[in-house]
Amino acid sequence: MSAHALDHDLDDLATLAQAALVHEIDRSGAWDADPVWREAFEAVPRHLFVPYYYVGVVGGFERVWGEDPDLQARERWIRGAYADAPLATRVRDGVLVSSSSQPSLMAKMLTELEVRDGDAVLEIGAGTGYNAALLAHRLGDDLVTTIDLDAEITESARRHLDAAGYHPIVVTGDGARGVPERAPFDRIIATCALTSIPHAWLAQCNPGARILAPFATGLIVLRVRDAGYAEGRFLHTPAYFVPLRGVTRPEQPEPQHLGALPRRARGHELFRFLLTLTADRLDPYEAYTLWERENQPVRERYGITVSGERAWAWLDDPEGPYAWPLP
Repeated sequence: MSAHALDHDLDDLATLAQAALVHEIDRSGAWDADPVWREAFEAVPRHLFVPYYYVGVVGGFERVWGEDPDLQARERWIRGAYADAPLATRVRDGVLVSSSSQPSLMAKMLTELEVRDGDAVLEIGAGTGYNAALLAHRLGDDLVTTIDLDAEITESARRHLDAAGYHPIVVTGDGARGVPERAPFDRIIATCALTSIPHAWLAQCNPGARILAPFATGLIVLRVRDAGYAEGRFLHTPAYFVPLRGVTRPEQPEPQHLGALPRRARGHELFRFLLTLTADRLDPYEAYTLWERENQPVRERYGITVSGERAWAWLDDPEGPYAWPLP
């Protein structure tokens, strides 16, 4: 079979795999509140943004790529590119430094961003460029800015975006500082985990702007009142992301020793969320006591407030008894 015929077969496989992924996200209900996102996921080919990725194997990672001389390996690459799963896209010294998020989670986050036509959006964490392409498809290139600290990541994101026909603004820099030259923004979405809310983001937002970011092991949605105040609650959705890297980000605390706590708490996803959210503010036993007293609270009961120089996480009420200062 000729190389042209093989490429044609791969194109057909990509089309079928993309349609199957869209159907899977549809069934998940991720974009029920804003089905227009379906059009973006139907239009933007994910495989162009992951020309290679890594899968975990015993002792490390195996590279799967679209230029593999073996046809079956290329077919495996296509199928993996359209699986509803996160993909490791950059590994350095055995450590994951960048990934392409699970598409259904991306769809959920984009839906919760509540964009409107004409909104200017800043994305923190360029990744492969796929999320920026989805935003650009919906809003247009001129309204989308994406930033990443790593020049290799922004360079490859630009290449992927160009190959797919999208040209949002791609900036190399510290995402915690925002992109003041492109402000003001109506929406900010982060695709990396935070340990604090950067004040620069609020200052670069229009009043009423919406910020959506991974925080602890959840997703916080903040409504910005002005440059000095924002507040919001967590979504129910669990979320695990590579941390934001930059000079203004404090280091994530080391996991605390939990051996004295009951096993059912140690392994409970919602207890781990509380532990991460209150790290260095509550010791594990205090966190466990609170968790039991409050009937194992779900994520939606927690929130974050930023007011001037102060920022704190809270349970149920920003002015209530359960509040923990953030870095």
